[in-house]
Amino acid sequence: MEFRRLGDSDLVVSELALGSWLTYGASVERERGLACVDRAFDLGINLFDTANVYGRGAAEEFLGEALQGRDRGSYHLATKLFWRMSPTDQGLSAEQVRKQSEASLRRLQTDYVDLYQCHRYDEHTPLEETMEALTELVQSGKVRWIGFSEWSPEQITAAIDLAGGSQGGLVPFVSSQPEYSMLWRKAEQVIPLCADHGISQIVWSPLAQGALTGKYRPGAPPPPGSRASGRDSGIMRRFKDDAVLEAVQRLRPVADDLGLSLAQLALAWVLREPNVAAAIVGASRPEQLDDNAGASGVKLSDEVVAAVDKALGPGIVASSRP
Repeated sequence: MEFRRLGDSDLVVSELALGSWLTYGASVERERGLACVDRAFDLGINLFDTANVYGRGAAEEFLGEALQGRDRGSYHLATKLFWRMSPTDQGLSAEQVRKQSEASLRRLQTDYVDLYQCHRYDEHTPLEETMEALTELVQSGKVRWIGFSEWSPEQITAAIDLAGGSQGGLVPFVSSQPEYSMLWRKAEQVIPLCADHGISQIVWSPLAQGALTGKYRPGAPPPPGSRASGRDSGIMRRFKDDAVLEAVQRLRPVADDLGLSLAQLALAWVLREPNVAAAIVGASRPEQLDDNAGASGVKLSDEVVAAVDKALGPGIVASSRP
């Protein structure tokens, strides 16, 4: 496993992070989840990403249990807030930042999180109010660094301006968590801006909800037990089209020439971007992490990157751009 510095922070994170959306505390039974966390440590993964809304707190509770007994300095813990937790609890107001952070710390059984992220932008709360509340958490020692997820260039610029403004004293953001994969490239809108201001990307869905693993075949039903075959199949709707699945199959010769699995090629593709500090992967079985870890340290040549785009075809890639 290779490591990268997260923005202008002092966090050095593994190129792969273990996520917990739709898995731990939800669809993955406890013992298999614990085995996945153990395998992540064995492979050198040191970044664990979750959110208060995952399983309405169940994912955080699972990680709080799974990480007990481990040296707190041996891993970095990241969580998020924004989405609705109750009829009266949602957003990024100062009250919610304080309330949700305390609840997350309690579920995670820790005194602090290494990275606290705004899961979305809150149009109903002044940005300055949110950043002041987050700064208080950093100053109190309950949070080390702060980040955001799926913010627009304009929203990011406003946050940069506030942190660097004349009032001073506000803690700057060091991470952005966008969706990013060969099939979904909107993050390329914010990467140059973030790179210029000490903000790294921690990307989610680098495998396009599993489509880039090649396990879904055009014209065929999804494999039993896969995400697309279960209750979470709706989240794959952008990537279930036969045209997309056929394009993914055209990537096989590219991966084979490199001695990589399709998943490893897809992960190496997002990690080719220097501003990407880590790619979040999910796992319901430890062996999935074994394969994913093989992408760390892989360097793709310009020729390989061009071959990927050629295999996917302009229609597939362009359809994923705004």
